Amino acid sequence: MAGKIIINAERCKGCGLCITVCPKGNIVISKESNKAGYFPAMDVNSGCTGCSVCALVCPDAVIEVLRDKPAQIREVNDSKKKSQPEIVEVKK
Repeated sequence: MAGKIIINAERCKGCGLCITVCPKGNIVISKESNKAGYFPAMDVNSGCTGCSVCALVCPDAVIEVLRDKPAQIREVNDSKKKSQPEIVEVKK
């Protein structure tokens, strides 16, 4: 598992947008309603990639995305320039 999501079930209105965009199908609608009477989205978290697409489409911003390891960052120093080193992401 590369990532994990946390859904605030009490604030979720169960619109289902996150369900439609999850590439791994790790989000479902709960069978139990929240205090407001909505059936919120519920995380399954099996195989979550941590892509954050669900959080981006959530109109109520109730999804938090966690990743197992922070993005690996390395400094790139151009020896020709005397400026500050640039930070870039290393992709595997």
